[in-house]
Amino acid sequence: MGKYYIIGAKQKNQILKDWEQYQNGLIIKVSPENKTAVKCVEYTSPPEVCPKENPSISFTAGTMYNNHLYVGTQTEVLIYSLPQFKIVNSLSIPSFNDIHHVRPTEEGNLMIVNTGLDMVIELSPNGKVLKEWDVLGGDPWTIFSRTTDYRKVPTTKPHQSHPNYVFKIGGDIWATRCLQKDAVCLTKLNKTINIGHQLIHDGVVFGNSIYFTQVDGHVVVVDIHSLQVKYQYNLNNMNDSKIPLGWCRGIKIINKDQVIVGFTRIRPVKKTEADGTISWQGGYGVLPTRIACFDLKKGKQLWEQQVEEYGMNAIYSIHSENESDI
Repeated sequence: MGKYYIIGAKQKNQILKDWEQYQNGLIIKVSPENKTAVKCVEYTSPPEVCPKENPSISFTAGTMYNNHLYVGTQTEVLIYSLPQFKIVNSLSIPSFNDIHHVRPTEEGNLMIVNTGLDMVIELSPNGKVLKEWDVLGGDPWTIFSRTTDYRKVPTTKPHQSHPNYVFKIGGDIWATRCLQKDAVCLTKLNKTINIGHQLIHDGVVFGNSIYFTQVDGHVVVVDIHSLQVKYQYNLNNMNDSKIPLGWCRGIKIINKDQVIVGFTRIRPVKKTEADGTISWQGGYGVLPTRIACFDLKKGKQLWEQQVEEYGMNAIYSIHSENESDI
């Protein structure tokens, strides 16, 4: 059945704003066969790269490649050697705000989804900015200021696009845009993958397909050549539960039919009423944060493993222990 690294975060023990809620980044290794897990890393960002008051610290979607794990926090990029999880490089620049995904390039550079500024950045190993793309196709610095240290800014929400994943098709670079419910080619701006329906995450290339998740529990499979949706699977119909599965994000492809998906316990949503009063809606959800394996072809859930007992309250990405993601 294999073992898997789960990348995510531990939540603070109080109700906070979305950009304040996580205590530290967390990586655990799970063994679904015997329903156990071990903690590999628990990480807290240094104060010099965080907002002054109540910062949120988490690990976001990473990439395993060549015995290294590339992963971001809100304001940093860390590279760990595996399996020891020793930090071999750490980078942080003033434009970093709400990093959501890190991926190395064949040339040894880093592709970074800088969600807070609605951009993707290509960075050299020594921290030099090589390229910046506004995922909406404009100038990334028409809204934001080059003189601001965005690591100290608690949030830039509302975002215009909220990109959250970067992937490649051939030589072209693509970004997944959550709010537009699509993916856009950064190197050929006339090319898009339209998905629709709900907010999307991921963008994992496997064979001739690209796999996306949607927050309401859907997996969408796109043909890599036509860029059209081939299949859309509703995981809610593959589970005996009649309640929401959780915030669906993070996917590991086992084969073309079987996937492991992450579910984060549904978070409360802050709502401001017309009279100025504030209420919280949604509670913390019923089902715990967990990973679950589905057979998409047969339409059923094969197994699941909850991770909250190991301190993990949010999942961003899932990786096989001994496999590269590229």
